[in-house]
Amino acid sequence: MKLSEIKSKLKQLDKIAFKLPNGELVPNHFHVTEVGKITKNFIDCGGTVRNEEVVNFQLWSANDYDHRLHPEKLINIIELSEKILKIEDLEVEVEYQAETIGKFGLDFDGTNFLLTSKQTDCLAQDACGIPAEKPKLQFSEIPAQNSCAPGSGCC
Repeated sequence: MKLSEIKSKLKQLDKIAFKLPNGELVPNHFHVTEVGKITKNFIDCGGTVRNEEVVNFQLWSANDYDHRLHPEKLINIIELSEKILKIEDLEVEVEYQAETIGKFGLDFDGTNFLLTSKQTDCLAQDACGIPAEKPKLQFSEIPAQNSCAPGSGCC
């Protein structure tokens, strides 16, 4: 989800809620402790130089149960970050504390912002020797034989 989409959704809300991939809600007394731009310059395993930029929100839950972040306050924080840090309309990722800091994508279900799971991937699969996934045989395609011998196609 891009930053402009988040601001648009926030304008429609009376309260902000984030839902974790397991369905649990982030405690409603969370704080957005950071809004920033993260730039990642790297070389993938195939030797290609890459550059990625994302907007980062860091969510934090404290023992401060009396305060709640309202949509207009988060919009103000985002707009200040855009102005001071020269943040463009980039994809947003969210950091949230679990056993360690988790990084999540972001979506919206009409009521809650959804923290979506992110996965690692090889960006140079064609260059670093990772074989293409082999097609899986359907049970009906396996030859009917009593024993399995090398080269028979059943193993």
